[in-house]
Amino acid sequence: MAAPQFPCANWDPNGIDCKEAGTFGCSGCLLVAIPLGKGSWQPAWVAENRQPAFIRGGVGESFGANKYLWGNVPALDVLQLESNEGNEYKRELNLLFAASGDLRNVIQTIAQLPSIYNYPLKIAINDRDLDIVARNLIILLTALVTQDIDETADCIIHIWYSALIRKSDLNFLQGKIRPLFEGVCEKIKDKAAKCLLGKTWTFGARSLRVVLEKASWDKLLAYLEVPAGLTPERACQLRTGITLADSRKDYRNRNLLLHPPPHRIAIYQFRKYGLLLPFGSSRLAFQEPNPTFFQTAGTWPMKDNADPLHGWPSSKVAQTFSGSATADVYGKLFYYLRALFRTFLGRLSSSSMSFQLFQVDVMDLPGHLGNETFSRIESSLDNKHATLLTLFMNAVHETMTDQDKLFEMTLNSPVTKRLLQYLPPKRRPTSPYDPELVKVSLARDIVSTYDHVFDRYVKEHNLDKLAALLGAGMKSRHTIVDKWPYRLKLHPGQPGAQAEFDSLMAGGVSSKECYTEWERSHQIET
Repeated sequence: MAAPQFPCANWDPNGIDCKEAGTFGCSGCLLVAIPLGKGSWQPAWVAENRQPAFIRGGVGESFGANKYLWGNVPALDVLQLESNEGNEYKRELNLLFAASGDLRNVIQTIAQLPSIYNYPLKIAINDRDLDIVARNLIILLTALVTQDIDETADCIIHIWYSALIRKSDLNFLQGKIRPLFEGVCEKIKDKAAKCLLGKTWTFGARSLRVVLEKASWDKLLAYLEVPAGLTPERACQLRTGITLADSRKDYRNRNLLLHPPPHRIAIYQFRKYGLLLPFGSSRLAFQEPNPTFFQTAGTWPMKDNADPLHGWPSSKVAQTFSGSATADVYGKLFYYLRALFRTFLGRLSSSSMSFQLFQVDVMDLPGHLGNETFSRIESSLDNKHATLLTLFMNAVHETMTDQDKLFEMTLNSPVTKRLLQYLPPKRRPTSPYDPELVKVSLARDIVSTYDHVFDRYVKEHNLDKLAALLGAGMKSRHTIVDKWPYRLKLHPGQPGAQAEFDSLMAGGVSSKECYTEWERSHQIET
């Protein structure tokens, strides 16, 4: 594959673009010089000498529609074949993503398959939100029906993350995907709205089966059509009305405090334009509202802090080469995803894979799966490495008591002492809302440990007893993902410790996220 070309940023709205590769970056911020990129930048509440809005509204207040179309914890390879069955495993693998959210874990897992694994792979994917299922279906079909890997990778990036897409992307959706949906809708037009109906598409050695209610099938066409009257200008207004709302200025500034100055510029640009592109790329071709986001002409579906960066491993993104614009964090994500999606598409085209998509509540899912067993999610008797992986995102937060929190905040607590090693006071605070104090407050979570809180959660909810009744138990040694993957691994003063802390601060995770791995308890008869 040819070396990546990085676009020149010398372009203008009249379409007069430099066609050469970009080879130089701004020597100051390695993007462009605006106030956000300066070390002297201060949040608006400081310049205006006032109390910030998040003090009144509360640290956890959110804004925008209640949709989660992008992942908010980094993608995982749920197989980790080398450390489990082994790279030379010679049997079919069956995976279940029971409450999938977007496709990031599916794609990461397939892309990480060892090249020598050449056996069938079966993947079941479920989410109860039709918006998520429809987008996953469209992306999978895009991957299955096209043969140009390079163009398809870019098309998927923009369908997944860009608020405006290219005419070629929209033409593809309407010319290639729409007829597939129309064919199903025509055949089932006389069925009852609640009738559950399945359709299987076959593409050589690959297949995709979708099981939806008739009403959901009918709605799929809306994800391929720009709503009547929705112009690109209006789509941008709807989005920035959420992502750059004036009432949320202090919340945005609080978040920007956690990022290096050059990254703030890239963050602001993504909030403004909503295009996942390298920083200097021309935006002229992006003139079509992305219909997978805009189902009506009047709403943007996500929270104001939804961020593509949160769904992918920050260390790998940071290591991705992005030409001379080394501070272009969204450019790095673009090139990381382009390479990952190309690998995924290559693997998809050369393997035997079958996908199933469902849209049901996870509690109802077993009734749709028959007697299937899974190498990941549900333990099976013939694979000792079979694992059920569960993520507890809110368990620690919901279990912590006021006493827990107050102890962490005392000056002599281990948490405070550790925190001050990462953020030593530089000067006397000028107010209770001094940015340095705000950073300390936000950083407290990531230097704490929560094993005792999670153990309390397990005990309060009788998870061990419940698992035993089901013939399962927690694995004593994790083989898929660390129990606390976003916990600081280094100690203050160790080489790389400060960089690790700074990266975690900006990474969008809280360090309270806890994974558990479960296996069948062989001592219990089944």
